[in-house]
Amino acid sequence: ADEVEKDEQIAGGSTSFHAHTLILEKCAPMLADLVSNGGEKGVMISVQVSDVQLDIFRHLLWYVYGGKIAEDTLKAHAKDIIDAADKY
Repeated sequence: ADEVEKDEQIAGGSTSFHAHTLILEKCAPMLADLVSNGGEKGVMISVQVSDVQLDIFRHLLWYVYGGKIAEDTLKAHAKDIIDAADKY
């Protein structure tokens, strides 16, 4: 598989998030370890994340990919986002 392909799938309930191994390795190493496939290329890995609310996890991935979290969202959910970031 091409290194820029989305090769990780992270599910929470009925929602799935797709991610790139290289980005997770550089920006979220704990999450990268969770979805590690032993270095086998071209194999999609899917893991279930049930200990973080979907919206919080979405904000976390957005931030990992270089996005900015809106100030009002950060004010409302700062503790949850920081807790998720500490965990993953």
